Amino acid sequence: MTQTTATIPFNVERLAGYLTRQGLNDGGPITLAPLSGGQSNPTFRIQAGERAYVLRKKPEGTLLPGAHAVDREYRVMRALRDTDVPVPEMHAYCDDESVIGTPFYVMEWLEGRIFFDQSLPGMSPAERARLYAEMNRVIAALHALDYTAVGLETFGRPGNYFARQISRWSRQAQESTLPMSEAMRKLIEWLPAHIPQDDETTIVHGDFRLDNLVFHPTEPRVIGLLDWELSTLGHPLGDFAYHCMSWRIPANVWRGIGGLDLAALGIPSEAEHVRAYVGATGRDPSEHWEFYMAYNLFRMAAILRGIGQRVLDGTAEALDAAETASKADPLAEIGWECAKRYGAEG
Repeated sequence: MTQTTATIPFNVERLAGYLTRQGLNDGGPITLAPLSGGQSNPTFRIQAGERAYVLRKKPEGTLLPGAHAVDREYRVMRALRDTDVPVPEMHAYCDDESVIGTPFYVMEWLEGRIFFDQSLPGMSPAERARLYAEMNRVIAALHALDYTAVGLETFGRPGNYFARQISRWSRQAQESTLPMSEAMRKLIEWLPAHIPQDDETTIVHGDFRLDNLVFHPTEPRVIGLLDWELSTLGHPLGDFAYHCMSWRIPANVWRGIGGLDLAALGIPSEAEHVRAYVGATGRDPSEHWEFYMAYNLFRMAAILRGIGQRVLDGTAEALDAAETASKADPLAEIGWECAKRYGAEG
């Protein structure tokens, strides 16, 4: 995340008092700097004397049901603190809206690197290869965890993941007042009728991508996986396919590496990245891969429609929210192409 120059929309002195009561501040003044990089929950860097933290809060205004679940983010990262999945240390969760207006949590500030361009400009092919291998390692480690052993047995409902998710995101897409593309309508109809029969449950991140990872300042090592708002118990191959959408999205559309000369860049092909995951986990997604892709592109389009609705309602936080929301229809189109391929192959 990067700092912005936006104003702080709440009482900083009241927050300073809360941090003091939590033992996170010595009673002195604090400074806040808004952080950009996400479309969802407003995020800030706190400087309290020599100590630095991150505050992440629920947005103001009327929100879609189940959205912006900062309590779930806090819970899952706290549960994973002693596992092989690197997460920041959680310091405090506050649901008292009198402090800053909405619920929020405070976590460790991680000093590291975040990459927004997945082509990793300025790096050597060998450096890119190591970073992509590390991403693969982290998501495989996440899907290897026993969710009951870390106390997350009530974090979601085991089984029937795709049906529940398709229903949820279809409902959200249909509740929006924005026009809906034909591809999106087709996916809403097609997906429930083509859910694979295989089923498995692990912790899923829900938004596993390069810019939600903090890398060590100099090493190709992840020191923190961020933005757990969409995490739940679900199907690991659905989660992994979401991560792999980048290979299907053209670089000139949105956050994709599709169409780039990956071999020259040192970035693995989609097939190579999938093989590495299969080798680490033993899970082979090949039979239903195009369904997983269609589902995830539909889901992402639904999420972007939610951002578009916030733009329309005047509650969007990010400055580029309208531009981001405009990517919903192109992603639905790519998703429908995946659906057609799955139908043909099936």
